[in-house]
This record gives sequence, C-alpha cells and structure tokens, in this order.
Amino acid sequence: MFAAKYRRKVFYREKRGDVGEILRTLCDWKKIKIVQAEMCPDHVHMLVEIPPKVAVSSIMGYLKGKSSLMI
Repeated sequence: MFAAKYRRKVFYREKRGDVGEILRTLCDWKKIKIVQAEMCPDHVHMLVEIPPKVAVSSIMGYLKGKSSLMI
C-alpha cells in the first residue's frame, strides 16, 4: 500500500486509468507480477510477486518515485 502525499484524493476519474497503466508499465519493466491491485481515492493497494533477491523497500521506492515523475 502506498498513499499520495498528504493523502490528497488524486486517484479518481481520469487519473485513475492513467495511474493504473503507469504502475502496470513500471512493474513490467522490473519483471514484477501484479497479483491483485485496488485503487482508492487517496491510496493504492497492490499485492505483487517480486524476485527473491530484490528488496521490498527498493521496489516500493522505485514504484513511488517513477510513478510520481510519470504522473
């Protein structure tokens, strides 16, 4: 789970589809499998499969950092 800065309600309407596509693209680039995902107005829940040698913190930093730049 990760949230928007200050829990602003930014994941709605037209941005919802864009954010979903961005996260799918980023996961494809890093060979991460999205098992389940749900977008709420101010945060995202994702259940992902990552390679065993990759740290969870590095994946989350990558997803949060790159997605914020792409949005």
